[in-house]
Amino acid sequence: MYLYILYKEAIIIKSLQIGDLIAKVPIIQGGMGVGISRSSLASAVARAGGVGVISGVHVGYDEEDFETNTLNANLRALKKHIIKAKENAPKGIIGVNLMVAMNNYEQHVKEAISAGVDLIISGAGLPSKLPSLVKGSKVKIAPIISTSKACKVILKMWDRKEKMTADLIVVEGPNAGGHLGYHKEELKNMDSIDYDKEFVEILKVTKEYEEKYNKKIPVVAAGGIFTGEDVLKYINLGASGVQVGTKFVATHECDASPEFKNTYINSNKEDINLVISPVGMPGRAIHNKFIEKVSANRPKITKCYNCLIPCNPKDTPYCISEALINAVKGDVDNALLFCGSNAYKVDRLYSVDEVISELTCKL
Repeated sequence: MYLYILYKEAIIIKSLQIGDLIAKVPIIQGGMGVGISRSSLASAVARAGGVGVISGVHVGYDEEDFETNTLNANLRALKKHIIKAKENAPKGIIGVNLMVAMNNYEQHVKEAISAGVDLIISGAGLPSKLPSLVKGSKVKIAPIISTSKACKVILKMWDRKEKMTADLIVVEGPNAGGHLGYHKEELKNMDSIDYDKEFVEILKVTKEYEEKYNKKIPVVAAGGIFTGEDVLKYINLGASGVQVGTKFVATHECDASPEFKNTYINSNKEDINLVISPVGMPGRAIHNKFIEKVSANRPKITKCYNCLIPCNPKDTPYCISEALINAVKGDVDNALLFCGSNAYKVDRLYSVDEVISELTCKL
């Protein structure tokens, strides 16, 4: 067991160990795209002792050739932001979040490895090929799952096909933002989801592979975690740490526009609603003019960014790439504003250090 001592506050905090990587505080910053978490936010979290994560979804949205050469722009930017984050946090841990549903997923994984990333976190599908892609490197791998069933499937698959297991498991609950691993009807009836019970079951599944591979596989809780009490709850439940997204959006270091950050600060609880993305996955977002507009009339889609495998521009209700790019740039009336269920609790801008301090205050 590794312990990190904050001498000024005389607090002893358990560190998060992922193989040979040790984060001084058990906090992983969630990967948020498009462009919400890039090198600025990720390096700030890593310097503060947590795990900083860059989202790989259209990470090159502001490259000069993004519109004409989207894939190369994204791969170039992914490498650039990983290198920059590593330079700005030379002793920290930098990860990337790459959705399995992305087109050109394997190319993004390979680019992240070549750039020197420490950890690859993958959800929005089962990352069946991830172990083979990282073989021969020191890069750690982590699936994002929501159920013990999914945990069994992916760990069994990696064990059987690759003779490998996970280095970390992220358990995303129903209170997270972005794309969620639940059916819309489940999310409408939140009482039907016993996340804590499912988390304990996932710990049991993981233990089997810890014993087989003689290694510790940390399991972290994610989704709706906002306070020090939340963090302590899941540590006491058996978590090795937590993943947090929403609270890091409203930080000075976050890569998003001030306008996007202010939508969190100015939101009310009733503003946060469930939405269905163009690929049929439920998510959570702040209600705005854009949601009203696309609910009334399907906008004309003039360009396809070829971002997600299941998306077909002929029948998609709107272009999710355009909507998320508008968000990060600050055109919030024409944007999809993904957020976690507790976004309305954000009341001001914080520094990353303040957020880390609040999250660990009960440990």
